[in-house]
Amino acid sequence: MRGIALRAARGALWVVLPAELALVVCLVGGVRITGAVLLAAEALVLGVLALEAAVLWPLYTARRRAGDGRRAAALSAVRAVVPVAVRRLMVHELRALHSLGVWAVRRRHRIPEGALPFSYTEPQTGTMWAFFFASVLETVVLALVIPWPLVHLILLVIGVYGTVLIVALHAACVTRPHVVGADGSLRLRYGALFDLRVPASLITAARVERRYDAGGLVRVGEDGVLDLAVGSQTTVTVELAEPVEFVRPLGRRGSARTLRFHADDARAAVAALGRKPGAIALKPVTPERTAPSSTPGPPA
Repeated sequence: MRGIALRAARGALWVVLPAELALVVCLVGGVRITGAVLLAAEALVLGVLALEAAVLWPLYTARRRAGDGRRAAALSAVRAVVPVAVRRLMVHELRALHSLGVWAVRRRHRIPEGALPFSYTEPQTGTMWAFFFASVLETVVLALVIPWPLVHLILLVIGVYGTVLIVALHAACVTRPHVVGADGSLRLRYGALFDLRVPASLITAARVERRYDAGGLVRVGEDGVLDLAVGSQTTVTVELAEPVEFVRPLGRRGSARTLRFHADDARAAVAALGRKPGAIALKPVTPERTAPSSTPGPPA
């Protein structure tokens, strides 16, 4: 019985949030919605909240009886009910908002002494600011044209939060650069969404190699190649002695033996990866061709 309630609570989270969003979109679009539908929607939200509380409380009390502290018991109950993807999105947002404060005081996140940071935001900066100004414009326009006070307030809060979140995501990328450690280790990051640490002992080769890819932020090929693209491009390729495991932004796990990522100063990043103290230089690798070269045929 408890298993059924747990699955129901998880499923309800995936149903009620899109339903609420669809309702708001209908109101904004001028769709006439009766009071009965609005009342039913609010009753659905209250019902889901009651279901979540009913499932969380027994899990919490069970962990408390098992000897866990309040915080540990609460976290265990939340992990059991809230899907991994939802939890990770919430954590990403909190870290991004924290990055705003770090950015404001012109600091960077966890750069060890002797390590070299490498930024990767250049290809996306223009796009991020375009999104920012579009979000500001949308918020102002909706605030002027929406006649319903409650919907006006809801959309104003959503618009302001969305605008702040865009800046926070960019701030997270600025304050969390790639890092090459003093020992030649590599830490690949993309804001608060992705973080991969590679020991220096696994890095066998590094080269500057510009590639353009229309895929998403994190993409893993069947050949064990991880692409961490910014602005649909990567500029550095790193070969490893053995695969390393990583966690994708929404919680899925993967492994890769070749890493391709973007660094604004790709040559400096490759040079830094070759400065292992007391180690031999990285094996040079001939850059791969992105397309076959054409050879003129014999004259007719």
